[in-house]
Amino acid sequence: MVSRIKVKSGMSEDQKKWVIAKGRMMDAMKGLGFPEALGEELVKNLGSPKAMDRMTSYLNNVKPRKAELVVDEMLAICSDIARWKDKKESERANAKYNEVLYFGLDNGI
Repeated sequence: MVSRIKVKSGMSEDQKKWVIAKGRMMDAMKGLGFPEALGEELVKNLGSPKAMDRMTSYLNNVKPRKAELVVDEMLAICSDIARWKDKKESERANAKYNEVLYFGLDNGI
């Protein structure tokens, strides 16, 4: 199988990571016989190299035979990311609230 990973000169490190992660995931999808269009939709929804690497690990280890299983895993990954973001936002809000309790409102917070 020929890899589709094409890192171009002049790319930032983040762009390189994204291209490499996308290429690995698309290669895994192609290796399992899934259409390229499904892979592109997964990339759009996952949106980050870390999420694409997680999907690639799933594809390589589980080797799902149905597109429904792949989409279900994508939704689970997206759900985990959303839950993590909500948790971090809650932690930031709680830290601000604790500052107000500790320092009061008179200190320009």
